[in-house]
Amino acid sequence: MKKIVCRCHDVTESDIEDAIDSGYDDFESLKRITGITTGQCQGKTCMDLARGILERKTGKPVTQTTRIRSPIDPITLGSLVKSTAKKK
Repeated sequence: MKKIVCRCHDVTESDIEDAIDSGYDDFESLKRITGITTGQCQGKTCMDLARGILERKTGKPVTQTTRIRSPIDPITLGSLVKSTAKKK
């Protein structure tokens, strides 16, 4: 039975495990090779699952395999437009 990790791109647990076994052993590489966290949900459903698989397979804590970049919380494009409009 397939375990779907990323519903947006239909990425399975075995897809992620295969990528890790092929040397993609950090989150950024996994994201680029599998497309996880780049779908419509922007990782809301798959990010924690994928990080858990990565941690389990590599034995490294998430802090060593993942780089968090701003914004940490998702923001809407509308809020960016409003912010820019106020500056003019």
